[in-house]
Amino acid sequence: MTTPTQQQRDFVHAIGEFCRRELPGASAAPHDAGIYAKLAELGWLGIALPEEYGGSGGGMTDLVLFLEETGYWQAPIGGFATSVITAAAYRNFGNEAQKRRVLTDFLNGRVLSISMSEPGAGSDVGALTCRAERTAEGWVLNGQKTWCSNAHIAEHILLVARTSTEGGKHEGLTMFSVPAGIEGLTVHGIDTMGGREVNDLYLTDCLLPADAVVGVEGRAWPQLMAGLNIERMILAAHMLGTARRAFDDTVGYVRQREQFGRPVGSFQALRHRLADHATELECTRLLVHDVARRIEENPGEPLPRAASMAKLKATEFAKAMALDGMQMMGGYGYATEYGMERLLRSSVVSTVYGGTSEIQRDIIGKSLGL
Repeated sequence: MTTPTQQQRDFVHAIGEFCRRELPGASAAPHDAGIYAKLAELGWLGIALPEEYGGSGGGMTDLVLFLEETGYWQAPIGGFATSVITAAAYRNFGNEAQKRRVLTDFLNGRVLSISMSEPGAGSDVGALTCRAERTAEGWVLNGQKTWCSNAHIAEHILLVARTSTEGGKHEGLTMFSVPAGIEGLTVHGIDTMGGREVNDLYLTDCLLPADAVVGVEGRAWPQLMAGLNIERMILAAHMLGTARRAFDDTVGYVRQREQFGRPVGSFQALRHRLADHATELECTRLLVHDVARRIEENPGEPLPRAASMAKLKATEFAKAMALDGMQMMGGYGYATEYGMERLLRSSVVSTVYGGTSEIQRDIIGKSLGL
């Protein structure tokens, strides 16, 4: 693993200073438009976008550092992850007009969303049935999508629909650029343990222009596969920061909390558990940063095994760390006055979205020829 440059260390320091200044307390909202707008003004939202589109031209390592640090401070910018994933798809496959319009909106603080899942198509994306039919006026979409993160606050939704039933189940899928508020699209929020972050989308004779296709008609599957590195690394980096925060908060608590006349952290049962967590945290950090470097050094090359390992390790460790942190903090870990219960809520779902831990293990297993 390469050591971060001085510029990257200064960047991480600046993020920490921003969060200390702008986030005096934990925000209950997953996404704060005001904080997000300030990050846009600083130019940080475009950390991984090319300079020709107004970004900073940074690489995967820069993006990972940003996500890790904002994850550590629990910055309420829930719309950033889906925006970066979606922006990458537009950058790689959109036409010039789509890139200029959507990427500019993203850099100016607008949220982007991507919609793949359906009631009968989650991990098995090839089973989706939402239809897009070509007409003289363009494309007409009908069907339901679900678990669409941030669609309720998005300016643009990158939606995958079926345009053909010929060939295999992964053929005939097409990406469409769907503007928010378009007639025929209804967004219904889904209440979850983490608040209202995901949505059902209902499309009823939703008319899109002929040029709404992003990339090549019928080629959404390979286009989606090209973006798996960035999606998994975004989740891995954010959960690495979350795990760091859970660890630091736990250590800080057990150092101060006294029972039986001494700090509870001095008891061997807790001290040894935290020693193990410290080791796991360092292993996770090294893995995530190393995979980021490999992706940066091999642009455009899919690294499914490495990216899946990073996502699997970081999300599972963050969940385990937050759960054990709650246990060590006792009732205080469960109280909303403190941050541990929020860390647990955010980490539990991370092992589900973006490809479940079981899917990541399956990908890794197949890479071993199993």
